[in-house]
Amino acid sequence: MRRNRKAKIVATLGPASGDLETISALFEAGVDMFRFNFSHGSHEDHRARHEIVRSLETKYGRPVAILCDLQGPKIRLGTFNGDSAVLTEGSQFVLDRDQTPGDATRVYLPHPELFAVVKAGQNLLFDDGKIRVSIESNSGDRIVTRVTTGGKISNRKGVNVPDAILPIPAMTPKDLVDLEFALSLGVDWVALSFVQQVSDIEDARKIIGDRALIQSKIEKPAAMLDIDAICKASDSVMVARGDLGVELPISQVPRAQKEIIRVSRKYGRPTIVATHMLESMTESPMPTRAEASDVANAIYEGADAVMLSAESASGKNPVRAVQMMDSIIKEVESDPVYRTLLDAQQVTPRPTAEDAICNALRDTTAAIKAVATVTYTKSGSTSMSAARVRPTTSILSITPELKTARRLAWVWGIHSIVGGQDVKSVDDMVSEAVAAAVHEGFANKGDYIAISAGLPFGESGTTNLLHIATVK
Repeated sequence: MRRNRKAKIVATLGPASGDLETISALFEAGVDMFRFNFSHGSHEDHRARHEIVRSLETKYGRPVAILCDLQGPKIRLGTFNGDSAVLTEGSQFVLDRDQTPGDATRVYLPHPELFAVVKAGQNLLFDDGKIRVSIESNSGDRIVTRVTTGGKISNRKGVNVPDAILPIPAMTPKDLVDLEFALSLGVDWVALSFVQQVSDIEDARKIIGDRALIQSKIEKPAAMLDIDAICKASDSVMVARGDLGVELPISQVPRAQKEIIRVSRKYGRPTIVATHMLESMTESPMPTRAEASDVANAIYEGADAVMLSAESASGKNPVRAVQMMDSIIKEVESDPVYRTLLDAQQVTPRPTAEDAICNALRDTTAAIKAVATVTYTKSGSTSMSAARVRPTTSILSITPELKTARRLAWVWGIHSIVGGQDVKSVDDMVSEAVAAAVHEGFANKGDYIAISAGLPFGESGTTNLLHIATVK
C-alpha cells in the first residue's frame, strides 16, 4: 500500500462512510488519515469506526493515522418568537440577558463572557456570517448593535466574534469528555478548535500529555495575530477555512492560508488545508474546475495534506472524492514547476544537529540521485525534520514505536513502517535500511539510499549520523 505521491489525504468519517466496506475502499483509494468529527456522532459511532480503521492496519500491513477533532466552544443566540425573525439592514438590534424569546429588535444572548469583552466599533456575525451587525454600545448587560447585513435569523444560530479574544477555554465540558474517550481509544492526533492563543495549546497539553499529538485549527483572526507562537507551540496545524472565512474577509483567506503554511514550515509543523475542497462532490460525481484548482494550489503551496469533510462524511460520492483528490495531487507532483516551487520555499535550518543532518540529507539525495531517504526515529522528530526540507525522494521512516508510525502516516513524503528494534550497530542499521527500501518497493540492485539516524541507537533527540548505502 505504498502511495505514489508525497502529499497526503485526510478524510472525515460519518454516516456515508461508517461501515467496513466503505472505510476499506476509502483507504484503498488513498486516505492516509481518518478524521473523527466529535461535533457529530455518538461515542459508540466513533468506537465502531475506530475498530474498523485499526483492523485495516492488520489487513494491509500499514499504519493508519486517526485524528480526533473536538467541537470547541460554540457561541449561540437564544430563541425567537415563531422560531425566527427578519433583521433589516440599518435597524437597531439588541442582545441582552432577558431569556424571553426574541424578535426583530432583540434576542437573548446566553454568554456572559461576551458582555465582558466586546465594545463599540466591533462586529458580530450570525449564522456563519450571513447576518452582520456593528456594535454601537455595551452597558454590560445590553449590547446595542446596528444591522449592516440583514436577513432571516432563526433559533440558536451561531455567533462569531472576529474582533475580540474571548475569555473562554478552547475546550468545553463536552470537549473534555470527548477527549478522554478519544484518548482511551488510542487516537493519534487531537485537533483543537477555535485556538486563540498559545495558552489554549498549553492547557490542552497538560491534559493530553504524550498520549496524542496536538493539531491547532486556525480559524480565528486572533490566532493569525500570533501565528508564529501558535505554530511553534503546536505539533501540527490545520488551515480551517470554514470559520476563518467567516471571521476574516473572504479576500484575505488565500493570503492567510499561505501565511499559515509558510510559518508552519518554518517550525517544522505539518499542515492540513481543509474545508470546501471538493464541496460540490457532496452531491455531484465531479468537482468544479475551481475546486480542482483549489486542491492543486494547496499542494503547490507545500501543504502536507488536504482534507475532505462533508464530501466523505455525508456525501454521495465519498470514495470518488478521494480518488479525485489523489489524481489531482499526482498531477501536481508530476509538474516540474512543483519541484521548483518547493525549492524556492526552502526554509532556513534551525541551529540543531537534527536540522543540520536533515538538510545535508536533502542535498545528498539530490546529488547522488538516491531513490529513498531512510530515517530512523523513535519520537518521529527526525522524520518530521526530513519532511520539513522536502527532499526529492520519499522518506522511508523506520520506528520501533507503532504509535509513532501512526502519527507520521499523514506527513508529507513519509512512508512509515515499524522496525529497528534490533538495530545495535551501524552495520545493522544499513542492512535493515537497505532491506526495507527493497521490500517497500523503493530500491533495486545498484540504487543509492541515504540514511539518517542517531547514536546511540534508540534514544530520542540524538540525530547525528548520515550514511550513504548501495543496494547490493
